[in-house]
Amino acid sequence: MYNANVMLYLRHAELLRDKVPSFGSYPFNLPAVRDLERLVFEKQVTFLVGENGTGKSTLLEGIAAAWGFNPEGGTLNFSFSTRPSHSQLYEFLRIARGVKRPKDGFFLRAESYYNVASYIDELDKEPGGPAIIGSYGGKSLHEQSHGESFLAAFIHRFGGRGLYILDEPEAALSPVRQMSLIARMHELVKRNSQFIIATHSPILMSYPGADIFLLESEGIRKVTLEETEHFTVTKAFMNDREKMLRELLVDDE
Repeated sequence: MYNANVMLYLRHAELLRDKVPSFGSYPFNLPAVRDLERLVFEKQVTFLVGENGTGKSTLLEGIAAAWGFNPEGGTLNFSFSTRPSHSQLYEFLRIARGVKRPKDGFFLRAESYYNVASYIDELDKEPGGPAIIGSYGGKSLHEQSHGESFLAAFIHRFGGRGLYILDEPEAALSPVRQMSLIARMHELVKRNSQFIIATHSPILMSYPGADIFLLESEGIRKVTLEETEHFTVTKAFMNDREKMLRELLVDDE
């Protein structure tokens, strides 16, 4: 699945623990951060998974910002800020870059992708130069459904030889579209790309050969797809949904 000769663009992210002011305050009190020492990336596709509140999105945001991406998302050239809400974590992360530098990159956050779309529209109102939206398929992202606009970036904007950091990309995608994303990811992996993805989707986690890091109260550990709660709960529910629903939907006497 992976080309062993491809150099990864991001090798690891290390928390400068001796610089942290307090592990009792946000974001350093989050499970994903509290016990973090060094998160090592060895595969072209890495997933960060875990229950809500473990800090996977905060950690992903910190890694993206430490690399140089706008905390709200977009390319390295995007410098807008609608409502600064990102944590200071990136100031305490040291990242190790690979020998080769990516020629492309994108930080996609489901929760702030609307702001990215608005920024592109604003830039394209300025005179001179080709329209930025042309590299997203030529149609304003606001004129498409949320899922269509996500796919427009995956299909048209992501060109390969890139570092792509995605925060819950499945948020706007149907199961079929999630499978389309897997196919597009594979095309880009073969074009020497690296993905780091925070997700709840067992469909996306199924990408062959990927590393899966589980973020939990005890810290971070590498797991298989079958060890994740996302997989086991989904499988149990679909295999016997009537029993599961009877347990969930208990009528009061």
